[in-house]
Amino acid sequence: MDYECLTAPCGLPCFECFLFTAQDNEEIRAMVSRELGIPIELAICRGCRDEGGKCAHLPVDCRLYPCAADKGVEFCCDCQDFPCDLLQPYRDRAELWHNTKMYNLCLIKKLGLESWAQNHAKRVQNAYMFEKWTL
Repeated sequence: MDYECLTAPCGLPCFECFLFTAQDNEEIRAMVSRELGIPIELAICRGCRDEGGKCAHLPVDCRLYPCAADKGVEFCCDCQDFPCDLLQPYRDRAELWHNTKMYNLCLIKKLGLESWAQNHAKRVQNAYMFEKWTL
């Protein structure tokens, strides 16, 4: 798997996203369409980089993809301004795993892309989505 192509500059693992898996699975595509309230033809994504940062299912344009492209970095954690305000997590729509970006980027920087992708990306997503917060 091409983890560099299938990891967004912000650290989100496109390869773990249900919108990515929907491109090869009609049942998942129908579920995504229903859950997000979007037409079935928009209920897929080939990954942020393949889409040029324009993911049809998002209600707004991504600010991070063009910033990384303008600065010539593959990932935000490679930028001299990391971390910046564009990576600020928000409570609004927190049910989506966009708030995991900073943690993923720190792991990518520490472990390297390949190790993070193979050993941590799915665990981070599952912990965020399904586990309970503990101290």
